[in-house]
Amino acid sequence: MQTRMEHSELTENEKMEAFLARIDRGEKIEADDWMPADYRNQLIKLISMHGISEIMGALPEKEWVPKAPTLRRKLAIMAKVQDEMGHGQLLLRVAEDLMAPLGKTREDLMQDLFTGRLKFHNVFHMEAPTWADAGVIGWLVDGAAIITQTMSLDTSYAPYARALHRICAEEKFHAQHGESIVLELAEGTEAQRQMLQESITRWWPSLLMFFGPPENGTITSNQSANMRYKIRSQTNEELRQAFLTKYVPRIFHLGFTLPDETIHFDEASGQWIYQQPDWEAFKLIVKGQGPRSAHRLSLRETSYEDTKWVRDAIMSFGRQAG
Repeated sequence: MQTRMEHSELTENEKMEAFLARIDRGEKIEADDWMPADYRNQLIKLISMHGISEIMGALPEKEWVPKAPTLRRKLAIMAKVQDEMGHGQLLLRVAEDLMAPLGKTREDLMQDLFTGRLKFHNVFHMEAPTWADAGVIGWLVDGAAIITQTMSLDTSYAPYARALHRICAEEKFHAQHGESIVLELAEGTEAQRQMLQESITRWWPSLLMFFGPPENGTITSNQSANMRYKIRSQTNEELRQAFLTKYVPRIFHLGFTLPDETIHFDEASGQWIYQQPDWEAFKLIVKGQGPRSAHRLSLRETSYEDTKWVRDAIMSFGRQAG
């Protein structure tokens, strides 16, 4: 009680200094701790986008549940879709706690998604027309996600860190699931290898865009704030370089090519040199102008409306029980 009174007597600058000192000591922030408004807003933006992306990310693979080539593959991809939806629900619950002091709820997040104010990840706006895409999504898209999420395992916000530890553990199985599909196709017929090559080629620009635009020597104010708050610890380009280091040699080892004849590792700089994707196209995609943006948003909105009666029933039961 005394600590709270002393804290309440501090000026805003003194509270900020004390807050930064806490995270610099490696302490974790809980949902009911004092935090700067900017810190709260940065977390809401990141975690809500992450949670919505997990939910929207299940939709490209959901298309392949009835079309997977064997019963074992159907069960595996169905379990993966279920996991991704669970990740989204877990993350939205974390975001809800952050939004509660602002008078906002999960309903606000969903409406922001449907009206275009809340974005979801660029890769989940894209088409997945062949079974090879299910493999590439699991192997390379989830592989990219693991690299990004692992960076935040030691984030200063404890509820997000706890959620990420569970999510990353499950994402490793998802990546192995994708890798097994890729290896099966890579060892298959010439037609299967060709299908896989076309999928890698189709997904490569989106994979490069996954981590966001490169900084080109200038870290944005948003990235700078997140790094100062210890929400993240690496820049977009550092994450992309880690992805290239891990996966480019593996793609080449399997005998496949990339749609970039310039890509190579520069020993002098210790960096991968690669052809930049179309970042103007990236901006349009995340604004909802991707190949499958409208279809997947419509599907999500229809599903949300169709299940409203379930949410209403649960909330009604909760009020009666209370």
